[in-house]
Amino acid sequence: MSQPLAGLTVLDLTHVLAGPFCSMTLSDLGARVIKVERPGSGDDTRAFPPFKDGRSAYFAAINHGKKSIALDLKKDEDRAIFDRLLTRADILLENYRPGVMEKLGYGWDVLHKRHPRLIYGAVSGFGHTGPDAKRPAYDMVVQARGGVMSITGEKDRDPVRVGASIGDIVAGMFLTQGVLAALYDLVRTGIGRKIDVAMLDSQLAILEHAIALTTTTGTPPGPSGARHPSITPFETFHASDGLFVIAAGNDTLFEKLCLALELPLADDPRFRTNPKRCENARLLKRLIEAVTLGNTRTFWIEKLKAAGIPTGPIQNVAQVLKDPQIVARNMVVDVLDKSGRQAFKAAGNPIKITDMTDPTTRAPAPDLDGDRGEILRWLAQE
Repeated sequence: MSQPLAGLTVLDLTHVLAGPFCSMTLSDLGARVIKVERPGSGDDTRAFPPFKDGRSAYFAAINHGKKSIALDLKKDEDRAIFDRLLTRADILLENYRPGVMEKLGYGWDVLHKRHPRLIYGAVSGFGHTGPDAKRPAYDMVVQARGGVMSITGEKDRDPVRVGASIGDIVAGMFLTQGVLAALYDLVRTGIGRKIDVAMLDSQLAILEHAIALTTTTGTPPGPSGARHPSITPFETFHASDGLFVIAAGNDTLFEKLCLALELPLADDPRFRTNPKRCENARLLKRLIEAVTLGNTRTFWIEKLKAAGIPTGPIQNVAQVLKDPQIVARNMVVDVLDKSGRQAFKAAGNPIKITDMTDPTTRAPAPDLDGDRGEILRWLAQE
């Protein structure tokens, strides 16, 4: 099987993370991605550390396998090239503030008339409608305004940003979903669609338990550290040499946990059901840790795994990159340089599809405007 999006061309006007994360996913699924960048400086992340041999590892991790052409869409000669690219494109992605593409003469209404099959994917801080549509935003802004920071961190401590850039990444994932849905609709109708994804909307969409708690009880939840607010026991626990996690997500698993720990709590009315365990979560944690402190993390993880209880270590990123399960799933890949040598490491493609190739390497991240000649030759083949 060839990659499912092979033969599709994406014009990627996006920069930094949300849009490039979407185009990276489309590239991993086989699409040709042509990255249209600002002349002179290109994508902001080209200047993001860390660097290796003068190149940004951050940029390479998100933009491997793409092609780059630098175009100034305010100049007639570059607009002429872009217009030719549009005739060959299936998908256009942009993450400008609403109104910018319209000022350039490439807004959805104009493009849809000229290219009715073109799928137009837009991601922005607040979306293309609403009172704040034209305001700028970054990941931290939407994590804060979208409620995620209010439930992240330890109780009675200052709110903290989630360590990964989920404001950008989740929006990029939703944009990818929208593009794939539009491709399916294109097959049925022959008509391209516009996808409008807001980073702020995307943060709300991942607050499943927080919305349920707030709308049911009238009280918004605060941060609960590592503990899940609606499932117990579902958090970190101390062993003799540090912390590990236990996630007993239902009554059957709790019974198995009690047997493995030799704790006679499964029939205790304080802990018999999940709602009761949530009410008495602090007491239950102390009772469990009275046992787990008696041995090491490795001992308890192996014992609980043998009993079929979800558990695991808290690993740093260096440990994750060497995790046998991660390695077996081809989730750490080499990004090559132009000589075919390993230059950077990046996350692999988590979308595993039957008989789809899943290479252990990725083509190089492009030099700024480094593929102009190849792209112009491709356009000349019309």
